[in-house]
Amino acid sequence: MSVTSMRLTLLGTGCPQVDPGRMGPANLVRAGGRALLFDCGSGVTQRLVQAGTRGSEIDALFLTHLHSDHVVDFHQLLVSSWHQGRTRSWKVFGPPGTLGFVERSAALWKPELDIRVAHEKRPNEAGLDVQVTEYADGQAFRGGGVTVTAVKVNHDPFPETYGFVVEQDSLRLVISSDTVAWPPLIAAARGADLLLHEVFIRREMRPDPDHRPQETIDAVASYHTLSTEVGRVAAEADVGMLVLNHFVPTRFDAEAVVADVRAHWPGALVLGEDLMTFDIAARTLSHAGATVAFPL
Repeated sequence: MSVTSMRLTLLGTGCPQVDPGRMGPANLVRAGGRALLFDCGSGVTQRLVQAGTRGSEIDALFLTHLHSDHVVDFHQLLVSSWHQGRTRSWKVFGPPGTLGFVERSAALWKPELDIRVAHEKRPNEAGLDVQVTEYADGQAFRGGGVTVTAVKVNHDPFPETYGFVVEQDSLRLVISSDTVAWPPLIAAARGADLLLHEVFIRREMRPDPDHRPQETIDAVASYHTLSTEVGRVAAEADVGMLVLNHFVPTRFDAEAVVADVRAHWPGALVLGEDLMTFDIAARTLSHAGATVAFPL
């Protein structure tokens, strides 16, 4: 008899800002005997190993959008997984433009990879093959009793950005991607067990005329969800748990962020850290040797 289980591991909770404590955006979901990777930001291959999962074990890669911080380690993931003994093609699901991105990446690295393949004489090259499926809003993918559905969000002016709803039996996880507070995402997340949502902490972004003028801060804030807004998102969606990630900036006053969210959201709240794992059915959080259980 199979037991419903869904685990979410935060592999990278950062943003383009360089911070060894918060790698680039990436999340691992294990459900229905599948290992699903969402985005492949900087450091994803190292974080996968730290989480006890090799890239060679990933069944599918889902890309939320093609902003560099979400895809920059794609080739590293491909090659390191091949080194780990991957013997099957990569299944990559991404927004319109993904096929072109993969083809350009392959063309860029082809001279180096051809030399490596010829010289190293590894038993197979199947692990270097990539099969791309470009999805559309509302499109669903099913396998092993797990359904992943794409939800178009608003990260304008960056085109074609999507969140995901991951479902197995009665369990439901929603991944926001980069977005403003967006009604269609709220509707898709309604009643979800866990909402993983990005956050922009405006008070921490101080103007610097030579590097980060106020105009730049305003521009970046305009296509993200503010810490003062994300609690409303969780409240309107009536989710079981709100977990924050993709922190901009990566260092901040945690108590102040909690206060921002608590102004609108009284429910279970976690400020995510790299390598946190959530057992969604058991409602537990495991991190750095500690386990926290939430009310069922």
